[in-house]
Amino acid sequence: MPQGKPELVPEDGLTTRQRRALPLTVVHTGHGKGKTTAAFGLALRAWNAGWPIGVFQFVKSAKWKIGEEPVFKTLGALHEQTGQGAPVAWHKMGEGWSWIQRDLHTDPEMQADNARAGWEQIKRDLAAETYKLYLLDEFTYPMKWGWVDADEVVSVLRERPGTQHVVITGRDAAPALVEYADLVTEMTKIKHPMDAGRKGQRGIEW
Repeated sequence: MPQGKPELVPEDGLTTRQRRALPLTVVHTGHGKGKTTAAFGLALRAWNAGWPIGVFQFVKSAKWKIGEEPVFKTLGALHEQTGQGAPVAWHKMGEGWSWIQRDLHTDPEMQADNARAGWEQIKRDLAAETYKLYLLDEFTYPMKWGWVDADEVVSVLRERPGTQHVVITGRDAAPALVEYADLVTEMTKIKHPMDAGRKGQRGIEW
């Protein structure tokens, strides 16, 4: 197992083992491709470690079939049949939400209500310690658009019980979330096939 060496060891009274077990808040943000892809790669590790996984999709349409969904549902079914890995729950929060504002449906208030309802469900699950890993896909956008209060999100995450890890993806992460998170990665686009007029491909984008 790779062993990273921290540059500084805090004087918090914890042992190395205890510090390693602390819950993490991870943010994948930036305008480059790969935020969700990286998050699902992390979720694969979590499944292999036996951690129950809750996926909450806030923006991608419930009608879209993204490549990771059948894979993780299959892994969840495998766990039910054999006990291998961990259970997986998949929740889709919206219909046709997008970071491209013109793609939003004509009833933004309904979308805002759906986003808030999704966040309330996450709060309940965190309080009940339902999952070990939460993947909140595209959750930065409800905060950006004011549908969910970023300060409340930080407060809930800070007070969550146990050792529940939370991964949040999406562009333009709220400054309060970035400041609070333990791990923040910004995806920066250098080049993209769309720059040359090429649309997304199955197996690459979904």
